[in-house]
Parts: sequence; C-alpha cells; structure tokens
Amino acid sequence: MTPTSLRYGIVGAGYFGREFARILRGIPGAKVAGVYSPGNGAELAREADCLDASTLEDLLDEIDVVIVASPNHAHLEPVVAAAARGVHVFCEKPVALTYADCDAMLSACERAGTLFMAGHVLHFMPGVERAAQLVNEGAIGEPVVGRAVRTGWEDGSRAPSWKKTRALSGGHHFHHIHELDVLQLLMGAADTATMISGQAPQAGSRTGDEDPIALATLTLPHDRYATLEWGSVHRRPEHQITLQGTEGYLTIDMHEVGVTIHTGAQTERFPLHDSYAVDAERARQNASTTSGGGVTYGDASLRPPGWLRAGMHRELEYFDGLVRGTVSSGGFWRPLTDGTAARSSIATASALTLASELRRTVVISEVTAAR
Repeated sequence: MTPTSLRYGIVGAGYFGREFARILRGIPGAKVAGVYSPGNGAELAREADCLDASTLEDLLDEIDVVIVASPNHAHLEPVVAAAARGVHVFCEKPVALTYADCDAMLSACERAGTLFMAGHVLHFMPGVERAAQLVNEGAIGEPVVGRAVRTGWEDGSRAPSWKKTRALSGGHHFHHIHELDVLQLLMGAADTATMISGQAPQAGSRTGDEDPIALATLTLPHDRYATLEWGSVHRRPEHQITLQGTEGYLTIDMHEVGVTIHTGAQTERFPLHDSYAVDAERARQNASTTSGGGVTYGDASLRPPGWLRAGMHRELEYFDGLVRGTVSSGGFWRPLTDGTAARSSIATASALTLASELRRTVVISEVTAAR
C-alpha cells in the first residue's frame, strides 16, 4: 500500500542537507520530521519546524526515510543504523571514502530490504541523460578514450573547511567524484587505475592538506582508456567530460555549459540543464568567480545555485516515488539504486588513492577483494 505521508530525517545540516530539507517541503506527502547534526542542527530544525534530535537513534525513531548529507567521512554509521531500523536511505556522494565502508552500507540495506540510493546528481541533468542515451545507441561509434577535467584557481578568500581536509573529504577525486562517475557510466567500470598527486608551492595554505594537483589514468574493458585531472592551481579553469569514439565525439561542458555531439559532418548542441537560458546563467556564474566553477565549495551559509537545486529536486522526487512504489527503479537511473554507481565509483576512487600512495598502477580488484 502506498503511504500518503513519509517522514523524512536529515543527517547533516550543511550546504546540501539544508537544501534537501527545503526541497522536501515542496514534495506532496513528504514531511521533514527531524534533523540530526551535532552543533548546527538547531537552525535547520527551526526553519523546517521539526525535531532537533540529540542523538542519531532519537532521529531514527521518528522517521521512515533518512537523507544522509553529513561530511563525506561520516556516512557509514547513519546508513547502517538506518538499515537496522528498516529506514530507507538516500546518501549524498561520495557515499563512502573506502570500498569496505561502501560495501558494508549497501550490504546492510540489502539484508534489511531497505532502499539505498546514491546521490549522484549529474544523472538528473537532462543533458547527461540524453548524452548517455546517444552513446548507448552508438551515435559516436565505440567509445575509445575519455577525458574528464575539473580545475580552477582557489583564491584563498575562505579558510579551509572539512572539504579541504583529506581525511574528512577524501580529496578531489572523492569530493568531486561526479566526473569519474559519469565517465564510468559512459564507458564502463575501470580495470586499473593510476594517479600522481602532490603539493604545489603556489597553493599556500588555502587548499588545506588536499593535494592541489591530481592526474589520473584508467584502463577499461575493450581497450578503452580515460584520463582525469583535478586541481586548484589552474588559472585557466576547465570543467568538462569528453568522450572520443570511432565515429565521433561527445563533450559535456560544465564551465561554458552545454553538450555537443559531433558525428561525421554533423554537429548537434543541446542544453546540459533544463534550457539554454539555465545553461547561460550557470556560465555567467562561472565567469563571475575568481576561482572558476569547477573548484568552488558551498557551505551552510549559502544556497546552491538554481541549476543545482533543479537537479536535487528531480532526484528527490524520483527517490520519494521509489519509496512509495509509484515509479519504477529500472532504466537510466537503475545504477543509483542497485549499488552499481556507488560500488563502481568508490572502488575506482579508492584504487586511485592507493595508486598515489604506492606510486604504481592498481588493479581495481585489489581494492574490491580486500573489503
């Protein structure tokens, strides 16, 4: 029987947690029943008119569904505890900072029969969905080489937060895992991973202890290859994913903003977001910052921009429908709920960490077998 009302709890009252609470208030039948965020939950509780829970257990006693939007390192406990209580889980990316934690979270939900959805919001941008459909239909032939880059210049106007502390964020390749996730969505899961990363004298203290330069390579099945680049000491910002195929190429540009597919003598361009006007607004926002849109960070004092809120709203509507049983879990978004996107992205990101530490290529199965 489809519930007429679902009680949601929010773990983490930061940049995303606060916006998720606001979005839920606009979804029919969804009620924010409580928030658990030690030290900063009271303000959101007042805004949402809900319980400011003093413990995670107190929150779980009052809800049917939990949204885990706490800092990246703090996802394991609330997810496993929610599963034990029969509470469905939406977990913001990156779902974990180790493959072992990711597997433990997903396995707990699988055993409990509760829904787990990974919050990879790029899947809910219309241009990404259409791009994936075109690639799957063979519009650019067989994918051969992928490239993802997310770089800019951090001006140091804000003190480093937890997002710039590697033990809490995982570093660029975890906190900015979107590009890795979409590359694997388009090309398949990686077989091996290599990464070099390190400090730069130009960075100063503004990057915390996170490496301001990270360069990675992946090998994938069927003789496919990919490179990824993250960094915060780049005066010319870039933020895009490009896929080269045997019959053409595809570019998802998140800095100039838009999607381009070239096949033979034909070039087609379509919006990344809901319209060309939204794309243009995001491009203007990117141009207005000194750091470039690829490496900016939000905090609890800010609201996500409109283009991002639209994707967040779409993913929560989908998740809410899944919990109610009013929408199907098949199709394009299945990898977000069957564990594929979570396990694949965290396995490869974990292999990149190990590769950087050991200074060698790591086979992904080294990570997954060691869980």
